[in-house]
Amino acid sequence: MIKHTLVMGLLGLFGTAVFAVPAPVTDVTAPSSNQRLDDVERLLKARTAAQHRQQQQLDILQDEVNQLRGAVEVQNHQLEKVLQRQRELYLEIDKRMESLAAAPTNVTPAVVEPPAQVLSGNENEAYDKAVNLILKDKLYDQAIPEFRAFLQNYPQSSYVPNARYWLGQLLFNKQDWAGAGQQFSALVSQYPDSSKRADAMLKLGVTEQERSNTARAKQLWQQLISEYPDSSSSKLAARRLQDL
Repeated sequence: MIKHTLVMGLLGLFGTAVFAVPAPVTDVTAPSSNQRLDDVERLLKARTAAQHRQQQQLDILQDEVNQLRGAVEVQNHQLEKVLQRQRELYLEIDKRMESLAAAPTNVTPAVVEPPAQVLSGNENEAYDKAVNLILKDKLYDQAIPEFRAFLQNYPQSSYVPNARYWLGQLLFNKQDWAGAGQQFSALVSQYPDSSKRADAMLKLGVTEQERSNTARAKQLWQQLISEYPDSSSSKLAARRLQDL
């Protein structure tokens, strides 16, 4: 009886201890594995979108840099052309001054006066008038007939190459491709020693290209590069050949 009572008491204590152990608690508010994966995916997508926006901004900046470089190259080319024209103008002035200094100071009797000497004075005056309409007065349209008259009246003048170049340039600016090409072509073919021949050859190629004579333009630019490899006109011709 005593043993039975003791056993029953122990069983009671053991059962109490078993039922006293607390059950594990599950936090129902914690995110599940799927939710955590969704969060990671959203973060990756946001980061990818940010990187894409940054790349777009870099591409825009690179385009702006390329445009600025192109603008600088154009300005450098224009400055080089201005400097070249100034040098040519100085040479023309020196040439006219030498011509005036070499003129005789005594008056020749009318019966033996050579007509070429009379034409020389008119020649200088006519050429100066045409050039000043461009350089001083900026009256480009009025300069065209003056250069035409000069070429007609003084076909043997030493200023003919320059006059043809100026007239060709004036017509070129008006996009009169046929008229400009005629002047540049005469300069290129008839005056191989002219300082303006390289630039005339370049622009003659442009007039041919504008008239859809691409093969002729290519031939002229290749000839320019061959004959004047170190000139600025040759470099421009090379660029145009690359763009064909």
